[in-house]
Amino acid sequence: MSEIIPLHYWQSLMAVVDQGGYAQAAEALGKSQSAVSYAIQRLEDQLGLRVFRQEGRRAVLTPAGQILLQRARQLVEHAQGLEAAARHMAQGQEALLRLAVDGLFPDWLLLQALAALSPDCPNTRIEVLETVLSGTDDALLRREADLAITPRIPQGFSGEALLQIRFVAVAAPTHALHGLGRTLEWADLRQHRQLVVRDSGSGRQNAGWLDAKQRWTFSHPVTSIQAACAGLGFAWYPELRIRQELADGRLKPLPLAEGRHRYAMLYRVFARPDFPGPACQRLAQALTQRVQAAGLSPATLPAASD
Repeated sequence: MSEIIPLHYWQSLMAVVDQGGYAQAAEALGKSQSAVSYAIQRLEDQLGLRVFRQEGRRAVLTPAGQILLQRARQLVEHAQGLEAAARHMAQGQEALLRLAVDGLFPDWLLLQALAALSPDCPNTRIEVLETVLSGTDDALLRREADLAITPRIPQGFSGEALLQIRFVAVAAPTHALHGLGRTLEWADLRQHRQLVVRDSGSGRQNAGWLDAKQRWTFSHPVTSIQAACAGLGFAWYPELRIRQELADGRLKPLPLAEGRHRYAMLYRVFARPDFPGPACQRLAQALTQRVQAAGLSPATLPAASD
């Protein structure tokens, strides 16, 4: 029977690649450089192949090493998930639960779900990371979130449809676009200031921008909505996020000839679907239950406001 390769050999392989060398890997792992070198040597001996080749002073992955590195990452991540699951079972629930939520998700639904979770997990600390566009991707990829609500599922993850969002083009009733008193074309919008929300991640997308002559960019949806209510520009907002502003007349749908509505699906994504902790599972259930209780299943659109 072949000898099982210790997990720390694979961790040494990853560290040498990620840190850019043996010395840097040793520092990151809190080990001596000789210990890291020995781990790589033993790894190669047990595998019967080379994972690194020397190019000057640099250790470069061989083609076989590149393939093994990908498998090593999966192995180490799986082991970490298993350890986390064991800790959760021993503790009864997680000490910390991190949720990344795209700004498209209605805050009132989020607060309802958190309120439903609170009695069941009173000792779990909750960290809510409010993100925009690729910021949610980054939180999942960097393992900065245990659960995410996102409009797109990053490669390597799977998700469950949670809520379909409808965007509506709006401006304050006093805005000049409403003053035109007619059906609007795209050319009309381009003559006025558009309000957008900055991508909080590394992707730096400008989703929804019409290339208007003027653009004001905000870091949070709430500030952008307040600016629109003040008559400072027009924007597309999730209808569920501005339902109060529409109801009390602070915002009014723009009479566009076409394109007055846009749609996006929000997904519920576990960072580690094989090992979600009890609190993580309970919050995921609470989110789905609150969406369903509000009559907003993934295939159901909210009623039109215009």
